Amino acid sequence: MSSNEKLSLIKDAEDKPSRVEAEDAVRTLLRWAGDDPSREGLLDTPARVVRSYEEFFSGYGVDPEELLKRTFEETDGYDEMVLLKDIRFESHCEHHMAPIIGKAHIAYLPRTRVIGISKLARLVELYAKRLTIQEKMTSQIANALNDILQPEGVAVVIEASHQCMTTRGVHKPGVTMVTSRMLGAFRENPSTRREFLSMVGTPTTGEGGMV
Repeated sequence: MSSNEKLSLIKDAEDKPSRVEAEDAVRTLLRWAGDDPSREGLLDTPARVVRSYEEFFSGYGVDPEELLKRTFEETDGYDEMVLLKDIRFESHCEHHMAPIIGKAHIAYLPRTRVIGISKLARLVELYAKRLTIQEKMTSQIANALNDILQPEGVAVVIEASHQCMTTRGVHKPGVTMVTSRMLGAFRENPSTRREFLSMVGTPTTGEGGMV
């Protein structure tokens, strides 16, 4: 996490509204939508929404450096690709707060250390549980893994459906957005990039670029 990001999150934590204020905000939205928050079916809705938001946006309370700090050097010289694919995630678009549902594929080439595979899944979860856009989330995951683990290379591909364009706006269901971030050997070596993309089932062109 960059120093600017840390300062921003600290400031946000200091300015964080209380639970009572958050529930009042939900009641305001219910009234704005044209309903009555005091009717029986909506009495507990503000509290439920706030509890849901605590889960949806729990990633703000997790530091990637703390998450990835434990590594292992006893690998008997293993230096081939480590890949975790089809990591399902649920996130929310920062523009409309609509769900983003998809899967991530993460790979790295170890230099001297490896990390537990559950940490890769948790890293995806960390950034998914924040308001984001897919491009930013892809870069954040790759950059965090690269900066903290310092491997020979990192590759991240994310495939996701965005409800901000399937349930509103252009209303185009069935559309999948694909983003990628290649660092180190995955960016510099076309054969390494092709190997990764073939393993995750992503089409490639000429020199290993994504379609």
